[in-house]
Parts: sequence; structure tokens; C-alpha cells
Amino acid sequence: MSQQQSMTARTGRDKQRYLESGERLVAGVVPLSADKTRVLLIQSSRRTAWVLPKGGWETDEATAADAAKREAWEEAGIHCVITRDLGKILDTRGPKEVSSSAPKALYQFYQVRVEKEETEWPEKHKRGRQWMSYRDAKEKLKGRPELIQALERSEIVK
Repeated sequence: MSQQQSMTARTGRDKQRYLESGERLVAGVVPLSADKTRVLLIQSSRRTAWVLPKGGWETDEATAADAAKREAWEEAGIHCVITRDLGKILDTRGPKEVSSSAPKALYQFYQVRVEKEETEWPEKHKRGRQWMSYRDAKEKLKGRPELIQALERSEIVK
């Protein structure tokens, strides 16, 4: 992504990619510190939980990596470099947790090295961010097995 990024976060799902079987394609990052001892988590949009930056891979983005880096910018305000492909992770939510507004997803995560944290970013008004140790992050991500799996696949110091 260019250094001059939009200060407007994308919204809506009209450009979202889906598999033929209906799963929404979601791209995300596991943002690590340079020494790999900390991970940057963000607050969910309702500020009720901590999550990894992630969001829909849109039809105007060539790769899931492009989408992941955009989400890192919009949600966490970071410039980052992908250092490792963490692979695909299947959504494990049960039928009662899935809805038309929250369909099943197939996640593609990337480990990234944070190059720069901006003081202003598109979703700053609705998301905080915080560096955490592996142990603290794993505790905060409890209840989100797909996010814990992405964290476990990363090279964070455990």
C-alpha cells in the first residue's frame, strides 16, 4: 500500500468476496513487535472485546494480502510488512452463531512486522489498540478460536 492512505474506512459488504458455498473471505494480520515478544490487539468495533485486525477481502483488491494490510491500516493505524503467510483458518462458529449479517467465514491471516504506528487512523474513534504479551493476548482472545489459532501460528515468543 502507498504511504498516503485513505482516512476513510470502507464500510458495507457490497464488494465482499464469498466462496460458492457462502463463506465470506476475511483477511487479517497478527501484528508483531520487531523482537516478536508482543502482539498488537485492537478493540472490537463495539469496544467489548479485543481482536486481531481483520476484515473482508474485497473484489477490487488483487490479493488477500492487500486486504489484510488495508485492514491493518483502517482498524489499527499501522504500516506493516508481511513476514509470513499463516494460512487459512476455518470459522468454527455453530449454526446458532451464524446469521445473514455474520455469515460463516474463511480467514486468511498474515504475520506482519509493524513499521510505524500513526496517531490518527480511520477507525481511531471506535477502536483502541494495545501491545500485549502472548499470554495476555491469548487470554483476551478467549472465545475466538480462529484468532487464537492465528496467534499460535505466528512466531510470537511464547
